[in-house]
Amino acid sequence: MLYSYDELIKKYGTRYNIQKALKTNELYKLEHGIYSDKKIVDPLLLYSKKYPYAVITMDSAFYYYELTDVIPNKVYLATPSKYRTIKNDKIVQIFTNKNILDVGKTIVKINNQDVYMYDKERLLVELIRKRKQMPFDYYKEIIANYRDIIDDLDMQKIENYLSLFKNDLKLSEALQREVF
Repeated sequence: MLYSYDELIKKYGTRYNIQKALKTNELYKLEHGIYSDKKIVDPLLLYSKKYPYAVITMDSAFYYYELTDVIPNKVYLATPSKYRTIKNDKIVQIFTNKNILDVGKTIVKINNQDVYMYDKERLLVELIRKRKQMPFDYYKEIIANYRDIIDDLDMQKIENYLSLFKNDLKLSEALQREVF
């Protein structure tokens, strides 16, 4: 389980008790302000806890949803465009307009912990939007996996998500060409 410092104060009562738990390896300090009862935790959990306003997206979410077998070496987080830059070489920060940051955001459980991640429909739109920035083979692998699950996707959601972007007609044409 992951904890913020404030959560630990509620659980242990004092800073002294927290320090004692750290010394006995009952707790581990993972990063500034983030603690765990395990020494090693999933990076998705760690950075979701550290940046609760962020949404897991792109490569991290594609892998989680089994749309690719490529294990990402960084965690991809969507954050508000006016938010401060995350200075961490283990994170790829994708700045997103505040008006659409929460569109498609869903809660998924990873090791009994809730994290924010985009749903498959929003990820499909993001994939089409960023197709020219991705390696071609990687893009094709994910598109092929989307074709396999196309009947499970909510087409109305996809249409709604596409309408939020200014080049929605081009995106829609690309989606029709690539997936359907």
